[in-house]
Amino acid sequence: MLQDGFTSVLQVTSRDELLSEVVRFTKQLGFETVTATAVVDRFRGEPEFVWVDNAPPEYSASAEYVGDARRDPVTQHCKRLSVPIIWNQQTYTAAGQGDKWEHQASFGYRVGIALALHMPEGRHFFLGVDRDQPLPGSSTEVTRLVADLQLFAVHAQDAALRVLLPAQPQSDFPNLTPRELESLRWTMEGKTAWELGNILGISERTAVLHINNATHKLDCINKHQAVLKALRLGIIR
Repeated sequence: MLQDGFTSVLQVTSRDELLSEVVRFTKQLGFETVTATAVVDRFRGEPEFVWVDNAPPEYSASAEYVGDARRDPVTQHCKRLSVPIIWNQQTYTAAGQGDKWEHQASFGYRVGIALALHMPEGRHFFLGVDRDQPLPGSSTEVTRLVADLQLFAVHAQDAALRVLLPAQPQSDFPNLTPRELESLRWTMEGKTAWELGNILGISERTAVLHINNATHKLDCINKHQAVLKALRLGIIR
């Protein structure tokens, strides 16, 4: 695919222009429908989802199927991994969601490719393309389709986060001290408060204080949840 096919999405300045670009690319790739979703994890409150798509209105209206991400194995895959998933009926039946596939297949969602990019500061970008016909039988051609989608997603995520999501104020992120961050990093490695104290040259009681402070600032109930949230927000790696 020509380089312009990937880079023109960088020039979009509105939601409508973004939709036009992702639909154009989707058609060139040989798929009928597309969903591009920008997600940001908020420090306090539910994650924010903003998307553009060209889904049939009747499909979008069936909220009991479309809106429940917990029922969708493709969504669950993309939440955990950045590796693209090629999905079909077997993907859903293997997850015990054959009824969901039957429903969406009636609107043309029979097979597809989806992926997610997970960025720092709790930002994510999901891109999925779908069609009614099977994918090519050639593994080489399928590999090319996946590679093209990945390259386009790298360009589109910048535009999507810029157009769909407002700039996130710094107040949305906890102000952790260097010691609190270091404590979370070592906790992530499985170190106890006693071990942490030895590593940092502080008392066990002080180590516990740093961990508790970080947990409180992250609005979590225990240190394990705090580590997971800090990882998701990109505060620690």
